[in-house]
Amino acid sequence: MPVDETRSEARVLSVETLTREAFAPFGDVIELEGARHYPINLGTTERYHDLARVDTGDEGGRTLINVFRGQPRELPFEVTMMERHPLGSQAFIPLHGRPYLVVVAPAGDLDAQALRAFVARDGQGVNFAKGVWHHPLIACGEVSDFIVVDRGGGGVNLNEQTLPFSYVLPVDALVTE
Repeated sequence: MPVDETRSEARVLSVETLTREAFAPFGDVIELEGARHYPINLGTTERYHDLARVDTGDEGGRTLINVFRGQPRELPFEVTMMERHPLGSQAFIPLHGRPYLVVVAPAGDLDAQALRAFVARDGQGVNFAKGVWHHPLIACGEVSDFIVVDRGGGGVNLNEQTLPFSYVLPVDALVTE
């Protein structure tokens, strides 16, 4: 969605480099660098172990593995809403080497002042912890496929909320220090 220049309350959202430490309040960064690993299958395979906490069991939920095909978003991009999954975590693992953007806010009541944005690089996925607010997939550049691990089953596992003001991810959002 292009930026609505008529919205006077739009704020620029600075974009951070995605690291395990910076993203920890919101879930897990799924990447091989720095992960615990060991050889298996007679030494022919390296297992990168326990990369994210999959949490889908509330109210009889079950774990689903999906592929999401994200249409590219144009920068600048206006963030006007957030969503969360109160009954389970949701992981996105890219099947491409392109950067994509992640916008999050802490679990609990949505605090529009607490939004943070990250740029995920080649080899980085994210796992949103149960109840963490996040913007839907923000693929950049071209159509992008992601393996998504999330919850299926009964109960209401999607809340969406419109922000009281919008944030803009700037044209240079994919460039971080």
